[in-house]
Amino acid sequence: MNRHISRRTVLRGLGTAVPLPLLDSMIPSVVRAAGSSDKPPVRMAFLFAPNGKHMPHWTPDYEGRLDKLPPTLEPLESLKSDIFLPTGLALPSARTAGCGGHSCTVGQFLTGTLPRRTVGTDLQNGISVDQMAAQNIGHHTRFPSLELGCIPSKYSGDCDSGYSCVYTTHISWRTETSPLPKSVNPRTVFDRLFGNRIKREEGQSGYQRDHRKQSLLDFVTEEGRALHRRLGINDQRKLDEYLYAVREIERRIASSEESGQVLGGLESSRPAGVPGDSDEHLRLMMDMMVLAFQTDSTRTISFMIGNGSDNRAYPQIGISEGHHNLSHHIGDKKKHAKISRINRHYITNLAYLLNRLKSIPEADSTLLDNSMILYGCAFGDGNDHDPMDLPILIAGSGGGTIDTGRHVRCAPETPLSNLYLSMLDRVGVPVERFGDSTDRLDLVG
Repeated sequence: MNRHISRRTVLRGLGTAVPLPLLDSMIPSVVRAAGSSDKPPVRMAFLFAPNGKHMPHWTPDYEGRLDKLPPTLEPLESLKSDIFLPTGLALPSARTAGCGGHSCTVGQFLTGTLPRRTVGTDLQNGISVDQMAAQNIGHHTRFPSLELGCIPSKYSGDCDSGYSCVYTTHISWRTETSPLPKSVNPRTVFDRLFGNRIKREEGQSGYQRDHRKQSLLDFVTEEGRALHRRLGINDQRKLDEYLYAVREIERRIASSEESGQVLGGLESSRPAGVPGDSDEHLRLMMDMMVLAFQTDSTRTISFMIGNGSDNRAYPQIGISEGHHNLSHHIGDKKKHAKISRINRHYITNLAYLLNRLKSIPEADSTLLDNSMILYGCAFGDGNDHDPMDLPILIAGSGGGTIDTGRHVRCAPETPLSNLYLSMLDRVGVPVERFGDSTDRLDLVG
């Protein structure tokens, strides 16, 4: 069959709109006949991890093509050809006297700007790189950007050396004075992506649905069948796999909501509806990222795995002490070892996200190929909060524009903002400067 189908086709039902992934039928026939493909858009996501890293287990002892990975990065072994690893990037202004170890660095992680020291409402920072992109390309998608996380934000208080808690719990800034709140509930994000509501009884306003009894896909069954009949075999398979994945994620969300299990000491801070199992919570949020990119619902995401100075424990890997407390190791080798295990645990979960993206074909490549997934921390060693050698990696080649599979040592004090300039180029937002940038970082080699 293979009739042309609009990229914006959705399956509609009562209070539900299910966007679709890129299908072959969405690529114009004239393009296919020319032997090329309709080039998918480039997406970018920024994943922030708290409390730094044990850097000897992060940094390879060689430059060039990635070979043997250091211990923290070993979970990425099967993905190392998809990784660009720049070491030596920095947040130079975070060395300013009196700068809070977490607030200054976390606050400028995506802005390249030193935040104003205040615990009041007179916040001052820079526009973050994700929002620079959203303001320029956000009109192409349903959501200009998504702001996600695992721990709720704080909006008041002194979290670090006279700096507002806002700086340690937000990385996305729409303007110099407007941080964007993050969503931490997988159900909320899922419902936002899929318009997942059914109308209340007559005379009542709003929408609701019993998540335990009905799947959103139940409301689009007929439209789904009609579309299925119009598709070629390959697209039918893609559609079936996609809808199966959506239903499975929905099932996992419902299951986690019903579970009473709580891990990581979050009993007092966990919002209603957020999974008690911190690993399942993280992976469900990552699944939301995949769905958002796969359906071209947004091309820009920021994600805080934890807030700055996050002190969760990780009993699932045998660590009962708080992460932040351990990061102040004072040279204790036992604490170094535990920090390394937490770091590796984070990378194991990152590998889950990257493998999900890589498993999804898109035109003649994969969703990972057409993405730039930045993962990193706002300083290296958590004991001294040194922002001069940041643990940063990018996964995905940005539509074939990044020479991946390499470790590159940058010149000392190279601003992280230089990397952001190069990333903005690749999503179609060329700007002369960003934050404290001095030049573009060469991602081709």
